[in-house]
Formats: sequence, structure tokens, C-alpha cells
Amino acid sequence: MIDMIQNNNQLIPKPPSMSSSGPINSSCDMRSNNSKSRRQNNNTSSSTKDLWERLFYQGYKADVCINTNNGGIVYAHSNILAMASPVLKGILKQANRCGRWRTISITGVPHDVVITFIQYLYTYSYEKEDMEEFVLHLLVLSHVYMVPHLKFECGQNLELGLLSIDNLVDVLQLALLCDAPRLSLICQRKIIENFKVVSESEGWKTMKLSHPLLEKEILELMIVEENIKKERIRKMKERKIYLQLYEAMEALVHICKDGCRTIGPYDKDLQANQPCKYSACNGLELLVRHFAGCKLRVPGGCVHCKRMWQLFELHSRLCVNSDDCRVPLCRNFKQRISKQSKKDEIRWKILVEKILRTKGIGIASCFMQQ
Repeated sequence: MIDMIQNNNQLIPKPPSMSSSGPINSSCDMRSNNSKSRRQNNNTSSSTKDLWERLFYQGYKADVCINTNNGGIVYAHSNILAMASPVLKGILKQANRCGRWRTISITGVPHDVVITFIQYLYTYSYEKEDMEEFVLHLLVLSHVYMVPHLKFECGQNLELGLLSIDNLVDVLQLALLCDAPRLSLICQRKIIENFKVVSESEGWKTMKLSHPLLEKEILELMIVEENIKKERIRKMKERKIYLQLYEAMEALVHICKDGCRTIGPYDKDLQANQPCKYSACNGLELLVRHFAGCKLRVPGGCVHCKRMWQLFELHSRLCVNSDDCRVPLCRNFKQRISKQSKKDEIRWKILVEKILRTKGIGIASCFMQQ
């Protein structure tokens, strides 16, 4: 099939210029577009389809003789072939004539595939069984003879169920040769997702010998995909941490301002049995209790206390009104900011920006003046 693509390249006519030298008949153009739309939607009536099938199979007034593999012959009508395929139109112009007959050859694929292909040019339809059996051959023929709708049908059928572990590598190679980017991308993704199984298939082993560069490209894509996956996981974990820090800031303000179940300001009545809407509140209550009673409370002396000091400092950098804030040490940390090194200042500033960006806000709502 690959040889057939290469041998027929010289027969493919150059595409026409985008501009037209003469006037365009708008009504004809509209009829042509409507006809194409009907064909693409497979809405041709069964009676019309039967009529075209009879014309093909009975060969009434056929004028083209198509030679296939193993001495097979398919009869067709030159006008239909020329209208359906610009490549066949160019081949027919160069074909030898004997009376009314023109003789061309379509080789490299089984005789039954040629019959299915030519029948499609007549009816723009196919039997499901033929598509399942000949889909790869039909993909090649649709590319070589420039029949875009058949090419689309082949790609769609492969995408929706005819792709398998056994033919993935073969389909990828054909998709690349037949300029089917969507199909090749789907094959690449499936190969990467099922690489362990695909790498043991005969198709992969053959490709390693015949197309080592393609193997290298797929392996490089696997590395890229793995790096993207790792980066996505890292960002998800990072986002989770920033959201937890924001929730901790909300819970800290809630505890110090309103009080929660077992801890809060001296002037607030605590309700131990009431549920709390802040998910971080329970853990933060335990941390505050430990901080209040720990004898190694100095920074660096206790891991839990060190975490509490960091939460206090983070709060102070998020707080917009430290003068009226009821969180302990908020004003003290605000005053210390000017004395910190530039490196520490930048580090804290980046952390605050990432927390607010992750939450999608400019200022934390829990720090706005009520």
C-alpha cells in the first residue's frame, strides 16, 4: 500500500488556482454544495442508491476497464470516475483508448477492495462489513485518488471502534503517509497509554526495524507526556497546599474573633456542641492549645510552635487592618516586615500572591473590615 502511494504521486494533478478567471454560476455552485452536503450526511434515498449500484454492477454503457491484482477486471464509467476523483480524471486523460474503452490499473490492493472503492464513487455509501475488512486499504485509496469524504469515513470508523492494539502501529504509519493528522494523533495517544502492550505487538517490532526514527519520536513523545503529567500533579498538590493555607487563615480569624467550640476570645460565649463551617478549625484549635501551653515556644524550638509562628506571620501579611485585628501578634509581625531581609520579603510576597491567585481573589474576604 505504501508503494502504491509513492508510485501514484506523479499522477496527482496540480490543484487549481484559488482565483478564477471567469464568472462563477452561483446557482450551479449552490446546487453543487447542496449535493455534497447530502452525500456527506448519507441521506441519499435507497432507490437512488439502488439505481447507482445497478449502473455499476451491470456496467451499462461502461467505457473504462480497470485492471486489478491477479488479473481481475472492474468496469466503470469515465464520467463518474472523473467527477468523483481528480486523480482518476487525470489518469483517464492519459489512458490508452481502444474504441470507446479506456484501460487503467489500480493495483497494490485486493480485487474486492477495488470493487468496494469504485462502488463508493458511484453511491457514496458502503457496506459495514466491507469497511471493517478493508478500512486500511480504503484509507490508502482515498488518499491516493483524493476522495476526501471516503478518507473521513475511514478515519471516523477507525476512531470509533476499528482501532485495536494489534493494528495501532500500522494505522499510525498509514495516517502519517496519508496526511490524516487527527487519526495519527489518536494513534499516538493510544500507543502512549498502552505502551507496554503495544511494544510487544508484531507491528511495533516491525516498525523498529523499518522506521527507527518513528520509534524514537514516539519514545520522545512519551517522555514529554510523562513530564506534563508530573507537572500537572505537582501543580495540583501545590494548589491544594495553598487552599489549605487560605482555609487555615480563615479558621484563625474565626477562632480569634468569634470563637469556636472550645477556644476563643474571653468575651465570647463558646458553643461546644455547635458544628463549625471551617474545615481547618479542628486542627487549628489543637495547634493553638499546644502553642499556648508549650514551654519551647520560641521559633525553632518546637515543630508545632514553629508552624504556629509561620501562620501568625502569614496572617499578618494578608491582614489589611492590623490595628483592629484580634489575632495575636498581628501588629508585631507587621512592624517586623521592614526589618526582614530582601530575600525573606520576596519569599513571603510570592507565597501571599500564590494563595490569593489560587483562590481567585485580590484580598482575602476574612480580612476585610466588617
